[in-house]
Amino acid sequence: MTRADLARVIFEKVGLPKKEAQDIIEIIIDTIKDTLAEGESVKITGFGTFNVRKKTPRRGRNPQTGEDMEITARKVISFKASNILKEAVEKAESE
Repeated sequence: MTRADLARVIFEKVGLPKKEAQDIIEIIIDTIKDTLAEGESVKITGFGTFNVRKKTPRRGRNPQTGEDMEITARKVISFKASNILKEAVEKAESE
């Protein structure tokens, strides 16, 4: 599903003009992005939680050369689905 698909669904279900629906989607995505960039988590009840985790530097291996190397510290985003979302996916999978 793309942003355009989401805008179409909002247009069909709520009746907002497509341009306004697209603007709302952009505002929501930008707000989530900005919040995560600040290092805060985003919890959407009934959907899940996005968290920013800090990964420490570690030793790794280049798979092509086998050479040992240092993987630098970085931040990663993780998502934990809510139980409601997990159940909905399971139910849809079994149908």
